[in-house]
Amino acid sequence: MVYVDDILITGDDEEGKQSLGRHLDKEFEIKRLGRLKYFLGIEVAHSKHGIFISQQKYVTDLSNDTRKLACKPAITPIDPNHRLGESKEDEMVDKDMYQRLVGKQIYLSHTQLDIAYALSIVSQFLHSPRKAHLQAVHRILQYLKGSLGKGTLFKRDTGLHIEAYTDANYVGSVTNRRSTSGYCVLIGGNLITWRSKKQNIVSGNGTWHM
Repeated sequence: MVYVDDILITGDDEEGKQSLGRHLDKEFEIKRLGRLKYFLGIEVAHSKHGIFISQQKYVTDLSNDTRKLACKPAITPIDPNHRLGESKEDEMVDKDMYQRLVGKQIYLSHTQLDIAYALSIVSQFLHSPRKAHLQAVHRILQYLKGSLGKGTLFKRDTGLHIEAYTDANYVGSVTNRRSTSGYCVLIGGNLITWRSKKQNIVSGNGTWHM
């Protein structure tokens, strides 16, 4: 994996990784940092139980940048009974600021599945954000503050048994009556992919579409 000048080499072939490293050394000036601990804002902790990834520093920096370090923590990333719509009666907020803040939170969803649904809601108003939408974004920050240290654990030696779960909130959108569907897939009990997305069409008779 390469991002600008950050390179991550991984795999189960130790000889192959060492060989690739030697070839790269011949062409580029490379500084090897040993076992992976931090990569692109993602913290990596190794233990006998497996590999744990989180973004605690990223959350702290984001809270500091948005002056939310002293905010009151929230127990959920969004009001479970929210009816967030276009809110045209509310005053508009700075669109660029709103988009940057949502984008940074989307990056956090790489390690925290629990904010995926809330982000799918606030992302629907990127082009015309209102005060109510910004308040919902700030609530995600409040939740993140109260859940520092949460992340994703990839357990060792759990086999290759595949599990998949999916659900939808029927006609959940107040703007166009579309449902929001979500899914997650696990291999050996380890979460590998997840998503929460508003459906493209209006569901009927209890059916829904991915």
